[in-house]
Amino acid sequence: MRRAAGDRPVAGPMRELLQGPGVENPPASSGPYLQRQAQRESNARSYPRRIPFAFKKAEGVYLTSVEGKQYIDCLAGAGALPLGHNHPVAIQAIQTVIRGKFPLLTLDLPTPLKDRFVDELFACLPAEFARNARIQFCSPAGTDAVEAALKLVKTATARRGILSFQGAYHGMSHGSLSLTGNLAAKVVPNLMPEVQFLPYPYELRCPFGLGGEVGYRTGLHYIENLLKDPEGGVPSPAGIILEVVQGEGGVIPAPDEWLRGLRRITQEQQIPLIVDEIQTGFGRTGKLFAFEHSGIVPDVLLLSKAIGGGLPLAVVVYRESLDRWQPGAHAGTFRGNQLAMATGLATLRHILEHRLWEHAQVMGERLLTHLHQIRSSWIGEVRGRGLMLGVEIVDPTGEPDYRGIAPHAGAMARRIQAECLERGVIVEVGGRDGSVVRFLPPLIVTDSQIDTIAEVFHDAVHAATRITSTAPDSRIALPTAAL
Repeated sequence: MRRAAGDRPVAGPMRELLQGPGVENPPASSGPYLQRQAQRESNARSYPRRIPFAFKKAEGVYLTSVEGKQYIDCLAGAGALPLGHNHPVAIQAIQTVIRGKFPLLTLDLPTPLKDRFVDELFACLPAEFARNARIQFCSPAGTDAVEAALKLVKTATARRGILSFQGAYHGMSHGSLSLTGNLAAKVVPNLMPEVQFLPYPYELRCPFGLGGEVGYRTGLHYIENLLKDPEGGVPSPAGIILEVVQGEGGVIPAPDEWLRGLRRITQEQQIPLIVDEIQTGFGRTGKLFAFEHSGIVPDVLLLSKAIGGGLPLAVVVYRESLDRWQPGAHAGTFRGNQLAMATGLATLRHILEHRLWEHAQVMGERLLTHLHQIRSSWIGEVRGRGLMLGVEIVDPTGEPDYRGIAPHAGAMARRIQAECLERGVIVEVGGRDGSVVRFLPPLIVTDSQIDTIAEVFHDAVHAATRITSTAPDSRIALPTAAL
């Protein structure tokens, strides 16, 4: 008699985890995995469409496919793996928790591990912020931290509106998506009301058509006037949320002077400033936190990804004066993920001990130097901070705007991504029309690995530009079921 799936005996050797009924050996080709994924998983899946491989091993900055090909991972779990894959300090932390029979899930009950985690996190914050800070553990994704922050500031201010920025990405849940700029993702009806979008400083494509200092100062004037004008049509909001470096929006760093100006405006208008460091936090941009480049201190800080050391964890850290919600006003079953706190604590200590934000700055400058040396009319701009870099791909044959800037070239960016994959480097695309090739390698990347990444990208750019514009598809050929 056939057993139900839940009645199968527990597997013994680890290799049995890769076997199933009637399968003697797991496939050594990505095709079958992609085909079954297409048959069983949601149509919303995204990464396999551009990175069409199944991976069986991961260590440091490397991923190994089931075919046995090794790749340098410049995606790193969208920034969630600051120490790369299976770093010894993270593995040891996991083993310590399991062998010590620590509780794995405690809701919001205190534990010695949680206490040490909070101590270490608060010690990393600017003293002015940490001195009167409060922390809320959320459900484990960054978007959950955004949702919690929205409730927090709306409760504290008794206001309803939120101001966000064009090009922003804050997550895919209901409120977070409402704050996100990407219109293609906002097909869900009835998103959160009373969200207004402000112009974000974008040097290459200034929203005011000006560029430079005059461009971002014009943006500050616009925001200040909007908030002060009694006929401006926008009531005083519950909060303003922003990324110091827009990630999914195309790796666009905000000028430090602009950020200081925005902080002045929000303080004068008594509007909580929410800084989303879900992707930039813990050394990514060359500082422990990206807002430190400008010297400002936010009212609310959103952290996820790297904070869990590769495991799911998200928190909101905020000023005590905002702590006006009632007991039980925000919850989440997995806010007590002790295993993630253990890996997060170990990762944070390793980052601090080895000052990896400084290493990220040096490696980022090395990669920037290489990228600036690539001569191609398809490269519109190279930008970013630390190990959060982007190359905007433009179409030199297209009609430029009145400032002479060529249009986006998303298809070419995806073609370059595919050529990088062929050569063993995983990169992602983002920004308007997916026209920005993004580099987000682990903070432990070495100078020789940086040189390899740059060499591969150089070759990929020139290989992609040799492909005629009549190519039917810019992606690597996929099995039909994977599309």
